[in-house]
Amino acid sequence: MAAWWNGLAIPQGETMSSIKRILVTGGAGFLGSHLCERLVAAGHDVICADNFFTSQKSNVAHLLDSPNFELIRHDIIHPLWLEVDEIYNLACPAAPGHYQYNPIKTMKTSVMGAINVLGMARRCRAKVLQASTSEVYGDPEVHPQPESYRGAVNPIGPRACYDEGKRAAETLFMDYHRHNGVNVRIVRIFNTYGPRMHPFDGRVVSNFIRQALAGEPITIFGSGSQTRSFCYRDDLVEGMIRMMNGPDDFVGPVNIGNPGEFTIRQLAELTLELTGSKSQLVEKPLPVDDPERRRPDITLAKTRLGWEPTIPLRDGLAETIDWFRSVRMADFRAPTPNY
Repeated sequence: MAAWWNGLAIPQGETMSSIKRILVTGGAGFLGSHLCERLVAAGHDVICADNFFTSQKSNVAHLLDSPNFELIRHDIIHPLWLEVDEIYNLACPAAPGHYQYNPIKTMKTSVMGAINVLGMARRCRAKVLQASTSEVYGDPEVHPQPESYRGAVNPIGPRACYDEGKRAAETLFMDYHRHNGVNVRIVRIFNTYGPRMHPFDGRVVSNFIRQALAGEPITIFGSGSQTRSFCYRDDLVEGMIRMMNGPDDFVGPVNIGNPGEFTIRQLAELTLELTGSKSQLVEKPLPVDDPERRRPDITLAKTRLGWEPTIPLRDGLAETIDWFRSVRMADFRAPTPNY
């Protein structure tokens, strides 16, 4: 039988000493909400902080009645004073149209946000995980990309606010680790998809599904020959949790993504097949500094975390399409005028 504490059923195998106070910044976003869900289900005391710029309160509405979940409206560029054991720092707009809408604010979120969560971790002696990105590799000259590759990033281009912001955050994490002894973790997240993606986030998966279901032309930027790897949300969240719970001598960075490589045109064709849509493919000019190829080398994640993705693109895309069919587009608004 389950034990009880403060009205909570402690999951089998857990003890009161293993229950943690965990802060998730950006916790109402696509990935953050699924992470909160996993941590709440494990019995942890979870605090979700979000400013709701690109996220949806509806993503975590089902958790609000849980006695071990708390929601705070807060912008992480400002200090937040909490007592916690672990911090997952996911706060930052991640879609190009969103992070380019206010590039200075994007850079502040990455840099000031990192400083604030690292300061909290230092004060509380908490573990803190940085959700970094494959964008730190820029338009890579090495393929697939291992963690040792330093990247080819344009520091003055329109994507630099995000790319360089995340690179600066990694620098801060390592400096706090080396000079202040903060227990850090860094994961580099590659393209991720799944239910609760914002329909108007401008990412290729959500764009294609939304356009296909509406019978609109499917927009392909460039020829469609550029490649991406697509990791389903459940696999990604599992990778983050394993990294947080991994050995203290492994701080990363570590790539978390699916090494399966698909062209954008292949993704569009699979979306048409799974939706049964008759939409036509339409090509538009490729955005500035858009990477031609993107695929993670996950050798490190396999060897140190025992992690690799398990959900094929066809299966994950079908689940995502089912979710898009289940929601009303009228309930969502584009966070920026870009879409």
